[in-house]
Amino acid sequence: MIIYKVSGDDRMRILIIEDDKKQCFLLQFRLEKEGFSADICNDGADADLYLSQNAYDMVLLDRMLPHKDGVTILRDMRNKGDHTPVIMLTALGELSDKITGLDCGADDYMVKPYEVDELLARMRCLMRRPSHIENINSVTVGDVTYCSDDNLLTGPKGSCTLSQKEGELMNLFLHNPEQTLPRQTIQVRVWGMDDDTLDGNLDNYIYFVRRRLKNTGSTLNIVNIRGVGYKLSAGGKG
Repeated sequence: MIIYKVSGDDRMRILIIEDDKKQCFLLQFRLEKEGFSADICNDGADADLYLSQNAYDMVLLDRMLPHKDGVTILRDMRNKGDHTPVIMLTALGELSDKITGLDCGADDYMVKPYEVDELLARMRCLMRRPSHIENINSVTVGDVTYCSDDNLLTGPKGSCTLSQKEGELMNLFLHNPEQTLPRQTIQVRVWGMDDDTLDGNLDNYIYFVRRRLKNTGSTLNIVNIRGVGYKLSAGGKG
């Protein structure tokens, strides 16, 4: 099943993982009416494909799904270093259920039935905060390694220290290699939804990160996908 897609749509992208198709389509309709772009997935086994082939700003995740439950999906996401904000939407409302979901890495937990207006408010609350994409010691992609503890990028010809925002931007690309990230997604994930960062400021930081990669002798580059955003690619030209 091929689900990867790239378009000029710069709306914030939401993935709904929910086996109730009627509820899923109703939620998708409401989210798109509110200005989001929403994909839907009805099977837990397919969730990995959606998450690996697309970059999302948020995931709305049911717990009880066919073939792979929501808690397992969430644990797998966090174990892979995917820190996309996740709100669990489930009929399991016992305190122990909530604790399990939150301890597994959920950013919020809502019990069905819920009011969509409240869900939207909670989504806005999460999106106002910049993502803390990765907090482990290092990540390696291709011929570079980035250590978040000291903002150090190391490649075949040496190392260099990145600024905080350069590091957050590098971290985002390294955790989504070969995926086209829309401009708005990058801005929200690095600067936060309420940040009034000028659009041109993103281009400046892309230039800085490209230069850092080049200085370390890496063959990786951040490629401009015209009209959409940017992608970290091996040997690509900007």
